[in-house]
Amino acid sequence: MTDRYSRQILFSPIGKDGQKKLAESNAVIIGCGALGTVIATVLVRAGVGKVKIIDRDFIEYHNLQRQVLFDEDDIKNRLPKAVAAERHLRKVNSTVEIEGIVADVNFTNIEKLVRDADIILDGLDNLETRFLINDAALKAKIPWVYGGSISSFGMTMNIIPDKTPCLRCVHSNTSGGMSLTCDTAGVVAPAPFVTASLQSSEAIKILVGDEHINRDMISIDVWTTELKHFKIKRRPDCPACGGKYEFLDAQFGTKTTSLCGQNAVQVLNPGIKHVSFEQLESRLKNVGKVSHNEFMLDFMADSQEMVVFPDGRAIVKNTADESLARGLYAKYIGA
Repeated sequence: MTDRYSRQILFSPIGKDGQKKLAESNAVIIGCGALGTVIATVLVRAGVGKVKIIDRDFIEYHNLQRQVLFDEDDIKNRLPKAVAAERHLRKVNSTVEIEGIVADVNFTNIEKLVRDADIILDGLDNLETRFLINDAALKAKIPWVYGGSISSFGMTMNIIPDKTPCLRCVHSNTSGGMSLTCDTAGVVAPAPFVTASLQSSEAIKILVGDEHINRDMISIDVWTTELKHFKIKRRPDCPACGGKYEFLDAQFGTKTTSLCGQNAVQVLNPGIKHVSFEQLESRLKNVGKVSHNEFMLDFMADSQEMVVFPDGRAIVKNTADESLARGLYAKYIGA
C-alpha cells in the first residue's frame, strides 16, 4: 500500500517511519461539522490507522455549504453525520478502521469514548464541551488539538498534557455567557477549511513525533488574510493543569431538566446572569421568528419553540430530549 502514500512518504519529515507511526495511531474526532469533516478527510487519506468520529446531529441542507463529507442524498436518507461520514470515508480508504458514533459527548461518556486514543481533535461549536475534552485529555495524558471557526475567523492550538498550556489557561473565566455562533453570525466555508487543515497538520506532526509542533495560539482571518500567533503561558493556578477536573466532575456546565408532563426541557447556564432581549432578538431575527416583552423572549428554533428568560434560563418546548435542548441552547443562546 506504499503507492497510496508515496507522495506523503517522499516528504522527509514523515518518510516511511512516520507513515508506519500513522498506520499504528488512533485518532478521535469530536464533532463532525465543518471542522470535523475536513479533519476526518485529511486523517483518513493520510493513513491514520483508526479514526473515530463522534457527533450527535443529523445533516441539514445548510450544512452542505461547508461540511465536505455530506451530500443531498444523506439528507434525504436522514442520516446522522457520524454515520454518513463513516460511509463516505470507507469508500476513500478501505485500509483505515473508521468508526462513526452517534452520541452526545458529556461527562458521563467522554472518558470511555477517548480511551486508547493517541490524539483527540476538536470539531465542536461550543466552549463547554471543549472544556470537557480538556479535562479528559489532561487526565488521560492524551494530546488534543483545539479548533474553532466563525464568520471569517479561525483559531487553533495544540494542548500537550504536562508540556503546554491547556484551554483553561487561555480561558480562565469559565462562567460563559451569550456568544456568537455560526447560526447567528454566519460563516464562510474557507474559514473552517483553513482552520481544520492547520489542526490536521498539527495532528500528523504530533503522531509522527515531529519536534516542530506549534506551541502558540494561531488566529487567522481568511477575509483579510491576517495570520497571528499568540504566546500562551501556563497559569500557575490553572485547576485542570493541577489535576482538578471540574467539567469532568460535572461541577460546571449547562444544566438540563426534563419538565414532567409538559414535553419540554429547561436549560440553565449558571454563567449567564442576565440576557439583553434586544441584543438577542437582533442576533436571532434573521434565523427564525422571534419576539419578546419585558418578561420573556420567544423564538422558533429548528421546529422547536424556545422561551428565554432574563436570567438566561430557557425552556425548549415540544421535546423531552435533553441532549437536543442543550444543543439548541448552545447553538442559539451560547454556552
